[in-house]
Amino acid sequence: MSKGANTQVTARKVRLELGRVAAPGAPGVDAVALLLAADTGRVRSDADAVSRDRPAHASGSVRHEAAGTETDGPVEAVTVDLAAVEPGVEKVVLTAVPREGEPSALSWLRLRLVDAESGTEIAAYDSEDATVETALVLGELYRRQGAWKFRAVGQGYSSGPQGLAQDFGVTADALRLTAATATAAVPAPAAVPASPPAPAVTPPAAAPAPAQAAPATPVRLTKVTLTKESPSVSLTKAGGTSGAMRVNLSWQTRSQPKKEGWGAKLTRALGAPAALDLDLCALFELTDGRKGVVQALGNAFGSLQQPPYIHLDGDDRTGGTSGENLTINLDHRDSLRRVVIFVTVYEGARSFADLDATVTLRPEHGTPIEFSLGECTEPSTVCALALITNTGSDLVVQREARFLVPERGVSPQRTMDRAYGWGMDWTPGRK
Repeated sequence: MSKGANTQVTARKVRLELGRVAAPGAPGVDAVALLLAADTGRVRSDADAVSRDRPAHASGSVRHEAAGTETDGPVEAVTVDLAAVEPGVEKVVLTAVPREGEPSALSWLRLRLVDAESGTEIAAYDSEDATVETALVLGELYRRQGAWKFRAVGQGYSSGPQGLAQDFGVTADALRLTAATATAAVPAPAAVPASPPAPAVTPPAAAPAPAQAAPATPVRLTKVTLTKESPSVSLTKAGGTSGAMRVNLSWQTRSQPKKEGWGAKLTRALGAPAALDLDLCALFELTDGRKGVVQALGNAFGSLQQPPYIHLDGDDRTGGTSGENLTINLDHRDSLRRVVIFVTVYEGARSFADLDATVTLRPEHGTPIEFSLGECTEPSTVCALALITNTGSDLVVQREARFLVPERGVSPQRTMDRAYGWGMDWTPGRK
């Protein structure tokens, strides 16, 4: 399989086998499987990380097996009983972490997907281009319309376990396996029968790799961060050309600053309650000229499989870790002319003051795109998050982070409409 390719999986129980194509004498590699929740795309806790230190998931659906031996090197294996995977789990991702923290450990890896009951190979993917990466996502099993599929990912991290931890919500400690159970480095294959095996190499007890000493730019982006200086990205370049793209808004109230600013004074003066309910929304315009809005207000949740190909998953009243999620069907990207993703304060405050909010766009087949809103310095109740524009050959995501202040008697939705020239008629609605 090539990177990004996928295939249907009909077997009830499969094995993900991690071995080597070549690179004799390279340091050993550990396989860690992560079970990702459907609503967040992240683990629910460290218990969703399965490795040789934690060899069995509580559900019994995913198990780590002891290393075996192949001609080209040792094998780490993870068995997945697809029929037993909990309904709330959307993906099982297989990651590789080098035991000695050396980039060369991740070169020339091979991932084989095998029917665990018949032993038949379903798919194989060779990762041959790793260089500075110190952690790697090799492949993933994922649900699609009630069935399971497998995708070759090949996404590398130069930041090691920390990069994996940040993207998938697991702690770095769950990915740093205990040295006491680490096995020897991969021995070179004996070309001559009389050659003695290479001696075992024990990883140094405490020497952290000087990865941060190098002036590093990752070979492959593991996350795109949009900023004021670099506010846009092509979804094609980010790998997001098909499948579902989940847009997540999460928020929390900032801790009290040492010197109380304008926002804090306004919030305190207005007596805003601590619980803040934000609504994630989207204005859409299709290539056939139709326009509309997807939002919880008026129960306009949209649809993923028919126009507008945008669906709001639900109405979160608290923020926290999951926040609100909106999904865009990139399989119908040619039907989308432009989309403005925005957020309104529904209740709990009179502005975005003293609020930390993060927006993450996570294409199913591509690199996550993330940005923060920054500090609100005016009494705004509606904020444009991102503008997605169809250029004819691509979809481009533009970070907006634009706080708007509605005029007296004008709704946040109408304010957003005016700012972006949608030209729709609005009527009052309620949840």
